[in-house]
Amino acid sequence: MTARPISETIASLMPRAKTELAELVAFQSVADPAQFPKSECEAAASWVADALRAEDFQDVALLDTPDGTQSVYGCLPGPAGAPTVLLYAHYDVQPPLDESAWLSPPFELTERDGRWFGRGSADCKGGFIMHLLALRALKANGGVPVSVKVIAEGSEEQGTGGLERYAEAHPELLAADTIVIGDTGNFRVGLPTVTATLRGMTMLRVTLDTLEGNLHSGQFGGAAPDALAAMIQLLASLRAEDGTTTVDGLATDTEWDGLQYPEAEFRKDAKVLDGVGLIGTGTVADRIWARPAVTVIGIDCPPVVGATPSLQASARAQVSLRVPPGQDTAAATELLTAHLEAHAPWGARVSVEQVGQGQPFRADTSSPAYASMAQAMEAAYPGEKMQTSGMGGSIPLCNTLAALYPEAEILLIGLSEPEAQIHAVNESVSPEELERLSLAEALFLRNYAESKKI
Repeated sequence: MTARPISETIASLMPRAKTELAELVAFQSVADPAQFPKSECEAAASWVADALRAEDFQDVALLDTPDGTQSVYGCLPGPAGAPTVLLYAHYDVQPPLDESAWLSPPFELTERDGRWFGRGSADCKGGFIMHLLALRALKANGGVPVSVKVIAEGSEEQGTGGLERYAEAHPELLAADTIVIGDTGNFRVGLPTVTATLRGMTMLRVTLDTLEGNLHSGQFGGAAPDALAAMIQLLASLRAEDGTTTVDGLATDTEWDGLQYPEAEFRKDAKVLDGVGLIGTGTVADRIWARPAVTVIGIDCPPVVGATPSLQASARAQVSLRVPPGQDTAAATELLTAHLEAHAPWGARVSVEQVGQGQPFRADTSSPAYASMAQAMEAAYPGEKMQTSGMGGSIPLCNTLAALYPEAEILLIGLSEPEAQIHAVNESVSPEELERLSLAEALFLRNYAESKKI
């Protein structure tokens, strides 16, 4: 059977996919009750569960995970003796950041310039829709040839580990021959790509205390230790002058030997302003896929509007450290903690709290499933060969699944190509990529089932 009927089916399903993605994007499912009501995540989880039931999934359940969120599970039995494939996505999203900077409402899917804009459209509500499209196309063209499990996580963006802990406590639930993680993306639009490596991540909150209370900067400034100034100096110690991450004892010289990322292309994708240089040394691929990277993702300080001439008694910051494959996140956390404690100036009192952690991941690209995916992607993207790349982001669940199911093959694909601007304002998804990757996933499931018959 050729790919043509499946491709035509997916094309005919795209209007429905847009409607469903709009419904899913409308949920403000940020898994942080301090920012958005928990009911938004619960409503999104219920929507996902209903979608699975409508596709005849069995044992559909809302799993209450240890971090207080819900993951959605369902199973679609395949032919007798067929392999089992686990399809993963997450329905929780990053907060919208500055809503005034969005050109359209962040939780309202909006078509513009050939793309669909909305928070979660690519990362990763679109990934769940991709799975649905692939399965629907197969059902309309002879049936789904494998047994399918779907898991939609509810707290991936927060890194609080709810699904990892649940899977460890119920190891039989997600067992599969192959796992497709639908949460990465092509290297660029139109170039089919599987992600071979992920950086791990550790997240720390550091607090500095220097005074019993705020002081008048005119009366005491120049001698009294200002906690905010101490924090600025401490955070500056995490980077060299050229921007290279400098955490005492942490290696920063590893190299990437695969697909390269041309600097001009990276500057365009990252929207670096003219005249502003990149940071770090080595190739771009070295810096974003093979080396650690520290980022200050939040800092508590008085806003400019309404600021008073005061010395701050206390300051707090949240620091993220991306950890490349080959390094252990727990060890990197210890090094980062020790660095923060050692470099606080003026004897400032330091407290460090860990708020998230995940190990890096490296896939086995020589596995049979990769051959099936390569054939599928080349059919879905005529004239293009499947590429393998790294990804600087983290998906902690990958390592949990690899440890629980060491024989399972794990592939990472998805809709988060550079133009998608995930985690930023004006996140979007390419409908063409959604259509082609849904086709690739459908063909992969068919190819993989055939390969297991041999």
